[in-house]
Amino acid sequence: MAGHSKWASIKHSKGKADKQRSKMFSKLSKEISVAAKLGEKDPNMNPRLRSAVQAARSANMPKDNIERAIDKSSANTQATFENLRYEGFGPDKIAVIVETLTDNKNRTASNIRTIFQKNGGNLGTQGSAAHNFRQLGVIKIDKKEISDEQIFDLAIDSGADECISYKDYHEIHCAMNEIYNVKKKLEKIIINFISTEIEWIPLNNVNVEKDREEAAIEFLETLEDDDDVQNVFSNVSFGNN
Repeated sequence: MAGHSKWASIKHSKGKADKQRSKMFSKLSKEISVAAKLGEKDPNMNPRLRSAVQAARSANMPKDNIERAIDKSSANTQATFENLRYEGFGPDKIAVIVETLTDNKNRTASNIRTIFQKNGGNLGTQGSAAHNFRQLGVIKIDKKEISDEQIFDLAIDSGADECISYKDYHEIHCAMNEIYNVKKKLEKIIINFISTEIEWIPLNNVNVEKDREEAAIEFLETLEDDDDVQNVFSNVSFGNN
């Protein structure tokens, strides 16, 4: 999730202390293998792979697991993974975009549709929810890496459009086609990154009342828990957030 709601904070704080660490590692491994399969095996020559490896390191994924995932890209020539996007509306009409990486789109579509229906939502056609968002390049950096003032100056010098500092991390926004150019300039100073992704940022948030928060959070978490799901974006906002 992009960082403008309570859900973003919930997701980020859960990231490192995730009870389902093995599931998170599995998703990271899949992204590393696909990135390595589609391009160079050397992260320095493959921006997508470099970002995937950096995200894995930020999640404290062991080096052996990362190397195995890269090696697997050569061995596993049978499976073909596709990046597929699903859109719809959850409880309280919150708009949701689900990005998946799957080797069986029928299974994935069925699972995603079931989750929407069981939570009082409905899966729409592609484009049905996307107009509630804009796509941006989003780079997240742990606050331990650099101060608020330094990251702001560095972000501007690197060609970013915006830099927001939260409690635990900095978030840099740029045009999505500029993300790797901006990242390359940041890498001259920053070594460790939490994530580098194209994210769907909501244009306007939909407020969910206190007594409905649990249902919305459970719906979003159920989507994220699906093995084929890589990212979930929503325009949900809670209470006065």
